[in-house]
Amino acid sequence: MTDLTAHTLGSLDPSVAVPSYDRDAVTPGVVHFGVGAFHRAHEAMYLDRILAAGATDWGLTGVGTLAGDAAMRDALTAQNELYTLVTTAPSGDVEARVIGSIVNYVFAPEHPDAVLAALADPATRIASLTITEGGYGINDATGAFEPRDPATLADLEGLPQGALPTSALGFLAVGLRARRDAGQVPFTVMSCDNIQGNGRVARAAVRAFAERIDPELATWIAAEVSFPNSMVDRITPATTDEARARVARDFGIDDRWPVLSESYVQWVLEDDFTAGRPAFDEVGVQLVPDVEPYELMKLRLLNASHQAMSYLGLLSGAVYVHEVCRDDLFAEFLLGYMNEEARPTLDPVPGVGLDDYCAQLMQRFGSEAIKDTLMRQIVDGSDRIPKFLLPVVREQLRTGGAIGRSALVLAAWSRFIEGVADDGSALEPVDKRLDELRAAVAAEADAPGAFLDYAPVFGDLGTDERLRTAFVAARAQLAALGARGALEALRG
Repeated sequence: MTDLTAHTLGSLDPSVAVPSYDRDAVTPGVVHFGVGAFHRAHEAMYLDRILAAGATDWGLTGVGTLAGDAAMRDALTAQNELYTLVTTAPSGDVEARVIGSIVNYVFAPEHPDAVLAALADPATRIASLTITEGGYGINDATGAFEPRDPATLADLEGLPQGALPTSALGFLAVGLRARRDAGQVPFTVMSCDNIQGNGRVARAAVRAFAERIDPELATWIAAEVSFPNSMVDRITPATTDEARARVARDFGIDDRWPVLSESYVQWVLEDDFTAGRPAFDEVGVQLVPDVEPYELMKLRLLNASHQAMSYLGLLSGAVYVHEVCRDDLFAEFLLGYMNEEARPTLDPVPGVGLDDYCAQLMQRFGSEAIKDTLMRQIVDGSDRIPKFLLPVVREQLRTGGAIGRSALVLAAWSRFIEGVADDGSALEPVDKRLDELRAAVAAEADAPGAFLDYAPVFGDLGTDERLRTAFVAARAQLAALGARGALEALRG
């Protein structure tokens, strides 16, 4: 067994690709907030390709702002910021590569000054983000900036008094202020989160944050800073002890935090950068003038399908994505959702055939090698449902299209929040709004359909009588027949 460090790269199994460039010659050009598995399976991987092509000024400085990020700091520091990326195709073919693009990791709670120094450095031309759908503080129903997380709220109060930032939005605002005050070109803020119009959402969040601490800074940001939209697609489960053991068994590498993902990857990126960018187009990234057709395709087909399968699957006793997608009953339901409810809301996607895309999604979902869990898909469902599924519902209601499957998913979500599977076993929802959601579901006892009145998720959508009727009927079916029975009834 070989510990993964810069000194052991030459002794790894020859089947494992390693950095071909001199990492000592790499300088950071990107500061990234949120160094999790998703980031390390796509952006860091693409930048590894950029470095291998000779552009050694595009290394990564990773930043962790949460207390739990200390574990990532410890793992990466022990391995000279290296990690193993293992990808598996639906056919079962496996490839392993050591990624070397992260050359520095800063744990912000201990070294906020180091984060600010990295952002102020003119060599930093991009600040990128994977801070989850809920990390921006934008109300899905109204579009207003309404942050809920303690770090952002603390920064809004403390920064005007001279405190150092603690949140991603706080660091970005103070970092941009430093660039403005020094007369430097600002860095681009590049969101990679699964949000429709993620660049627009990031712009709204950063500007609104800046407006509260320094209105002149907000005006400067509006005029000078680019926030490109992007769409990233690669299914990447959280790293488990089983994954670590697999990397050790198959490749002889003792890696504290490897990444296992599917082989499929797509990154569609709006070509709008304030201070330059790497040659992304030469390493597989699609640079386009308009990301929206691609992101709507992914959000409403892939991400919404994860919501569609997960609540019903968990109620029925399933654990893994591949379990439900290899089940004919669930597979038929998912394809029905894609073809009859989601696809009618999409415009043509340049270069993509949606028949092929949906078929490919079912192949990807059915890959047992990924072992992606249903529970991972629905953490903080109150952030995901409004971004992935409800836009489909709104558009279908507007045009008179089908909503039966979407209504069943919403009903299954409400049943899941109650915490009991169809066999009576306990379910454990994880959501930052869980207490409020439980209260909204409890109101169903006296007023069927009351769950849809929860405005932070549904806005005014719950007032639509067609949706309300379908939702109430779906909840009744789930109560009487269970998840599988409700799917059978829908099929019939």
